Amino acid sequence: MIDSVTSKKEKLFRILNSYNHLAVAFSGGVDSTYLAQAAFDVLGKKAIAITVDSEAYPEESIIQSRELAKFIGIRLIEIKADVTEIPQFCENPPDRCYHCKKALFNLMLTKAHDEGIDIIADGTNIDDDDDYRPGHRALQELKVMSPLKEAAMTKDDIRLLSKDAGLATWNHQSFACLASRFPYGDTITTSLLKRTADAELLLKDLGLKRYRVRNHGDIARIELDDDGFGIIMQENVKNRISSHLKSLGYSYVTIDLDGYRTGSMNETLENIQ
Repeated sequence: MIDSVTSKKEKLFRILNSYNHLAVAFSGGVDSTYLAQAAFDVLGKKAIAITVDSEAYPEESIIQSRELAKFIGIRLIEIKADVTEIPQFCENPPDRCYHCKKALFNLMLTKAHDEGIDIIADGTNIDDDDDYRPGHRALQELKVMSPLKEAAMTKDDIRLLSKDAGLATWNHQSFACLASRFPYGDTITTSLLKRTADAELLLKDLGLKRYRVRNHGDIARIELDDDGFGIIMQENVKNRISSHLKSLGYSYVTIDLDGYRTGSMNETLENIQ
């Protein structure tokens, strides 16, 4: 396995070396952080990172992005964007991600061009093909590169290489934008995004590692991994979560017995398409 990962890393470095310069779409997540590290290793100052600061991500994510960029040594450019100005984002149709990514990557491309850079890359890997991801169509239309996918890297490969590189993100949970916590067709607002972020921040502060707070009107459906189930069912922890989430505006706080899984809102797609 190590030989295979090493071979993929070498292929990634050859791909990156073929670029004269590169802007990495940087979220501070597992994939884009490793890509930024690799790009800086290969291209040095000819690589930059661009991150979007929006309501779709918790405030701590922009702070984490700054810290990670500083650790890597790559220059970080921040763009402030109000995703609620994208009508399809708020309306939340099944292809919401397409419209949002199209708008945000256009902003990043414009900023990259201002820096004299005409190539932008994101952290898509081959495991991303296993889920419904309409945002990929936007990336294809805008000719965004996905060098991790081109190098046939899986999420596990990226975690292993991230650990090797000393990146703190190597064992972080995957993070999708907060809009993924809402059923398709439910209107998304700034206040609902903030409520979700505040609810998930408590779970993080309690030491949970893999979790989601899915929104169903005034019902919070909490997804947890096996370790999380053990933690959350302690009486004092359970009461603290229930009390805090109700103070945020949820009327009911529930635990999903199927546990944590990415893209669980896509399980209903057949019923609405």
